[in-house]
Amino acid sequence: MNIASLSERSRVWRLLALHVWQRTLKWMHGGPIFRMQPFSAVPARLLIAPQDLRTADATNAADIYGGRFLFSGHLVETQGRSPFELEAVHQDWQRELHSFGWLRDLRASDSQISRQNARALVEDWIKYSGRWHDVGWEAAVVTRRILSWLAHSPFILQDGDAEFYRSFVKSLARQVRYLRRTINETEDGVERLHAALAIASACISMAGQGRFARQSIRRLEHELTRQILPDGGHISRNPRALIDILADLLPVRQAFVSQGLEMPPAMLQSVDRMMPLLRFFRHGDGALAHFNGMGSTPSDLVATILAYDDARGAPPVNAPHSGYQRLTGASSVVLIDTGPAPAISVSGDAHAGCLSFEFSSGANRLVVNCGVSSKSNPLWRKVSRSTAAHSTVTVEDTSSCRFLSEKPFGHLLGAPILSGPSEVSLDREDDKAGSRITASHDGYAEEFNVLHERDLRLSGDGTVLDGIDTLKAVGNVNPEHLYAVRFHLHPGLRTSLIRGGSAVLLVCRDGEAWEFEAPGSELSLEESIYLSDVYGHRKTEQIVVAGALLEAPSVGWQFRKTATAKLSRRGTSDFDELNEPEVPEELPLEE
Repeated sequence: MNIASLSERSRVWRLLALHVWQRTLKWMHGGPIFRMQPFSAVPARLLIAPQDLRTADATNAADIYGGRFLFSGHLVETQGRSPFELEAVHQDWQRELHSFGWLRDLRASDSQISRQNARALVEDWIKYSGRWHDVGWEAAVVTRRILSWLAHSPFILQDGDAEFYRSFVKSLARQVRYLRRTINETEDGVERLHAALAIASACISMAGQGRFARQSIRRLEHELTRQILPDGGHISRNPRALIDILADLLPVRQAFVSQGLEMPPAMLQSVDRMMPLLRFFRHGDGALAHFNGMGSTPSDLVATILAYDDARGAPPVNAPHSGYQRLTGASSVVLIDTGPAPAISVSGDAHAGCLSFEFSSGANRLVVNCGVSSKSNPLWRKVSRSTAAHSTVTVEDTSSCRFLSEKPFGHLLGAPILSGPSEVSLDREDDKAGSRITASHDGYAEEFNVLHERDLRLSGDGTVLDGIDTLKAVGNVNPEHLYAVRFHLHPGLRTSLIRGGSAVLLVCRDGEAWEFEAPGSELSLEESIYLSDVYGHRKTEQIVVAGALLEAPSVGWQFRKTATAKLSRRGTSDFDELNEPEVPEELPLEE
């Protein structure tokens, strides 16, 4: 047994021991004993309702009133029964139901019937699940329900009687007490920070919380200080975490202002740091780059969040603590993952995408990572996290990180990263001619005795992106091992091999054209899949440059802009009617 396997096994056993310990503490703090305890500390009233920044869809209100609940891709018709009576339903559907995020849709319809329906459903939850429910009392679900009930309490309580008011506030306070007692046993990272936000939001929104309010503010400040890095990134290195945290943190901050309370310094600093980094990850079309768990971008929510940004300056180009770099030239943007794997406790959604990059020109995204599937499917989740799903180099189709497998403990502990790149070097140069990044990682050093080095340079006018991928030997290299340099392409592109297969033509919907070539290397166009589209999975293509490790340890390549955008008068839909990509006149072709 080698040292690496011993080290990984020790990490697994530590994770397992921590899991058992946390489950034991959670049983003690929030188990049967908690459920049997009488609860009489009912707040007299609610003082304030924090705002809900997430977008509502009023058309869902009619379906909910009719007993049709479409959550997480599963449609359930209750046939006149309460949805909280149903048990044999997909767990993701139950989580969305018990989270009560759909209250915003009922509120958006702004009708008396919707208010009555909301009260009836809240009463049903208190009746059937108020004491306990295996899914409804998961920490993440309790967190979302508390925030939803608080935000939409004016809508729920309007026209309600005193008995319902007391029942509502009592149940809300009981849920807050449960979350307060079990917060240390929640999953580290975003889930725990959300729990701290929910507790703090509840304590400043309910009357008579005094001591609990002070404790909750201190805990929130502790989690923000611990989890938000100096450059504004999250310790999980997931760009999606910024959206989710800010969507709940901004209303809590506003609640502090409305109540005339002193703002915790960590809250002010965290917002000021996260806002620029959120803009850092954006492409020209507004979508965020797909790194470490980021899926499709909720554009409406991002726009709402950025409306709170007072600075609104140019995004930073360097996020050293989060491990990302940004190259810009005119309207072209290159975003690069230059960080090591996150800590094992927050790596459950992290990807093996070190040195992967995404490339866009204006509103056209050219090179992407496959992203994250919106479907709750273990297979797609595993695929999306692999190195092969990223625009970077793979060796022997192996990921640069090792994930905890499903057996024997994966079903308990998830699939955190056990080992991966630990040493990531970085050098950056910026001048009038453009910007250049040179970085390397050791993710393949242990198994294949090679280091991957990537050199990227974007010209100042944004029309040329040059790259060199080098695999440096740090020991005996097996000459039969193969490498592959992958460039996953956005599905909005039309592609074709040109120049006898030595180059690839990329044509965007607006007529903008780019050419890719890798002199001295054989390239091919292969099938790929884009997982992060708002409409589901979409077929796309990838450029692959492959070879043996000892034959071509260094691969040079280039993306070069050959034609600017030419919008058709008939509209962009004409693009979809073409059988072959249109070759702009400006593009010189060689036979």
